[in-house]
Amino acid sequence: MLYLEVKWIHNFTDEPEYIISEIDNERNEIRKVEIYKNKKKGFAVKDISVNGSQLSETPIPTLEEINSDIQFKACLISHARFEEIWAKRFST
Repeated sequence: MLYLEVKWIHNFTDEPEYIISEIDNERNEIRKVEIYKNKKKGFAVKDISVNGSQLSETPIPTLEEINSDIQFKACLISHARFEEIWAKRFST
């Protein structure tokens, strides 16, 4: 598993600022948390989607591919850090 945090640099109020994903060995999302500038959160896992978040239907690009677009800043995070964010997905 990989754990990825992406900051999306934009001015949209209805799109997340941070996208944090758990990714399997085929680069498919298993779980995702999205955090908006106003601190609203959405999340998705298998058959559950909250606040509009959905798992990607296609494999997630590599860090290099994501970071080649200047509107994104992606980095790997630890499993423990992902679990900390996942545990707080209901909080504001």
